[in-house]
Amino acid sequence: MIQAGMTGSAPDRGLPAGECAARCTRAQALMAAAGLDLILLTTEPEVRYFSGFLTPFWQSPTRPWFLLLPADGRPVAVVPRIGAVAMAATWVTDIRTWPSPRPQDEGISLLADTVRDLAGTTPMLGVSQGPESHLRLPLTDWNRLLAGLPGAVLRDATPILRQLRMVKSPAEIAKIAHVCDLVSEVFEGMPAWLRPGMSDIEVFRRFRIACLEAGADDVPYLVGGAGPGGYGDIISPPQGRPLAPGDVLVLDTGATFDGYFCDFDRNYALGPADDAARDGYRLLHAATEAGFAAARPGNTCADLFAAMQAVLGRADGDVGRMGHGLGMQLTEWPSHTADDETVLQPGMVITLEPSLDLAPGRMMVHEENLVIEAAGTRWLTRRAPAELPVID
Repeated sequence: MIQAGMTGSAPDRGLPAGECAARCTRAQALMAAAGLDLILLTTEPEVRYFSGFLTPFWQSPTRPWFLLLPADGRPVAVVPRIGAVAMAATWVTDIRTWPSPRPQDEGISLLADTVRDLAGTTPMLGVSQGPESHLRLPLTDWNRLLAGLPGAVLRDATPILRQLRMVKSPAEIAKIAHVCDLVSEVFEGMPAWLRPGMSDIEVFRRFRIACLEAGADDVPYLVGGAGPGGYGDIISPPQGRPLAPGDVLVLDTGATFDGYFCDFDRNYALGPADDAARDGYRLLHAATEAGFAAARPGNTCADLFAAMQAVLGRADGDVGRMGHGLGMQLTEWPSHTADDETVLQPGMVITLEPSLDLAPGRMMVHEENLVIEAAGTRWLTRRAPAELPVID
């Protein structure tokens, strides 16, 4: 596997042979310890994690998709007939289908039959129930499934899935590193074309095109903000506002390569920046340095939060979080909060994302991506400049 960011070449698409099988084996050991007979997987990242099934067809809400992970052996797919060929290209061999759309029975009776085939009439059935999870099927279908499995006992599978997915394989890390490198180069090229007077719509459009031309597969997340000396909103799409001298612009993006995300931002001053903006930028840069120094195996997410908080000089904890996990989703477990005691392990890919209020209605945020390694934590993004970039 080629390491992205080192040679400029893209890593292999797909996953190495045996990776999905190894994931299932690890999950099944945890299932045995928890007394689970079966785990029902219903969301795109969960299904992809254990099967390798990658498709943008999840954008359509019409059809549900199901994967069942038994106590041993390969997972079993219960999917709409339109997806049978794509699922057959994965390592999954037992694929059961129904003609969809069929609102009166959108695969639910077939799913119930499959559960009974794999685990009997009284299974201990694991389902994602915890924070940052959902089931992705109508409540009426969920109730219909439970009615068809009266002997099933439900258990929360979130701890198992979280434990597995937080630690990335070398192949996963290579994909994230590659898209981080591509987008870092796009950010570094922005000063060549970014100018006052451009509308924020044009800036967003040019940035997205540049990411695609650089080799990203998609840019599903692109937000930002701009305002005199700072910004107040960093999660909205562009509104057509022209950039003005004295503005500070931030773009925050989640681009993808082979189904894996980067998630980081960059700030630019349009013309001379005031002291508050320049000083705030330096402080945030120093806070990410402190977070990076604390990001080593054995420390916790709370340790990262405390290290960045100390640099920012805040005693309050109302900032929410200052970073999170990253991978198949733009944000994953864990969160860097004052009370998140998740222990950092080699293979975890995380963001550092401190923010700062410069004045009422003016803020600044900075974000980088990194991977925890036994030999030393490594930046995946190319580090932002130590001083706020100024666009003349």
